Amino acid sequence: MSSNRKADMYDPLSDDFKRREFPFYWIAQLNALYSHEMERLLKRVDMDVPRWRIIMILKEHSELSISEIASHAVAKLPTTTKIVYRMRDEGLVNLTTSSEDGRVTLVSLTDKGLDSLELIRGSVSQLFRNSFKGLSSAQIHRTNVLLAKLYDNLKTLSD
Repeated sequence: MSSNRKADMYDPLSDDFKRREFPFYWIAQLNALYSHEMERLLKRVDMDVPRWRIIMILKEHSELSISEIASHAVAKLPTTTKIVYRMRDEGLVNLTTSSEDGRVTLVSLTDKGLDSLELIRGSVSQLFRNSFKGLSSAQIHRTNVLLAKLYDNLKTLSD
């Protein structure tokens, strides 16, 4: 059996296609399960996935525009804007106007936003440790490299 023949089972056009061998099947399954578990964990501390993502992004970047947050969060700008303003009303973020461009709103975490991050980091860490149990750092790194390559390949379709 040639290497091309072996790869046929991964291609949906092939007669040898096997759903459970299709990488996107597992990506979809993993994403659905991860999302469900994150929602369950975050609900315990009155948080949701979109706000969690924004808090984590701001923890890493300190201050970003709403459009930069939307890009990092892989979310639509109007949705991100609505969430950010809700977070401001909850005291989780500060909004300021950019001194360089008055049309740009900059977002940063408040102390309350940082406190809410600390409330859930342990739970999310446990989810991570359980998910990657039995995998070495090198395997996790390799997974990230492969996923990034898939992302880059798919991104070229929309560019």
